[in-house]
Amino acid sequence: MLAMKSASRQTGSPPRPPRLARLKHGDHLKQPEFHRRYLQYPDHVKIELIGGIVYVASPQRRGHSRYQSLLSGVVGFYEYETPGLELLVNATTILGEDSEPQPDLELRILSHFLGQSRETEDDYVVGPPELMMEISHRARALDLRHKKNDYERAGVCEYLVVNLEERKLHWFNFRSGKPILPTKQGVYRSQVFPGLWIDGPALLAEDRKRLMLVVRRGIRSREHAAFVKRLKAAQRERS
Repeated sequence: MLAMKSASRQTGSPPRPPRLARLKHGDHLKQPEFHRRYLQYPDHVKIELIGGIVYVASPQRRGHSRYQSLLSGVVGFYEYETPGLELLVNATTILGEDSEPQPDLELRILSHFLGQSRETEDDYVVGPPELMMEISHRARALDLRHKKNDYERAGVCEYLVVNLEERKLHWFNFRSGKPILPTKQGVYRSQVFPGLWIDGPALLAEDRKRLMLVVRRGIRSREHAAFVKRLKAAQRERS
C-alpha cells in the first residue's frame, strides 16, 4: 500500500500551490499583495484597498442597487452621446501602491483620446479616472473621508457621492478644491465632462423622465459640442 501511494505521488498531477491568506477587513497591505490575494475570490465579491487598508463590502441593499441603476442610466446616455468615453460599473481600478478601489461607477476618457488612465493587458484600469461615483447609505467615513482623500491624492478630477441617508448629493471638484453646487433648479453640472447635467432632486425622487430630460439639455449645450471637438482633436493627435 505504501509503495502504491508513493507511485501515485510520482505519476500524479503536480501539487497545487498553497492558498494565499484570506483578506480581512482592516488588514494593512500594499496594492500588489492585495491584488494577488484578491484574485482568489469570485468576481461577485467586493473588497477594496483604500489608503492601504482593506475594506470588505457589506451585502448590497436594494436602495443602493436602485440608485446605482438610475445614475448609470443617466451617465450611460451621456457616454453614448460623447465619443472617447467609457462608463464602468464596479471595475477594479489601480490608483497607486496603497489604493485599489472598486467604485460603484466611474467615467473615464479612454487612453487613446488622451485620458489620464489606461488599460492593462489583463484588462484592468490603472491610473485615476476623471470621475468616480459612489452610492452611500451610511458609510460616511468611508465614502466622504477615506475614499475622498484617496481619490484626490491619486489625481481623480471629480468625485460624486449620492448619500441616501441624507438625501443629498456631494460633488467634489478636486482641481479647483471646491464642491460643485447645484443651480437653483437643483441641477449639478460636471466641470470635467461638459454637458453632464444631473438633476439632484429628480435622482433622489427616482424620476427617470426628468433625469433624461435634463441630461439631454446638457448634451445639446455649446459646452458639450466644444468638448466633443476637443476629444476628436485629441484622438487625431494620438494617432
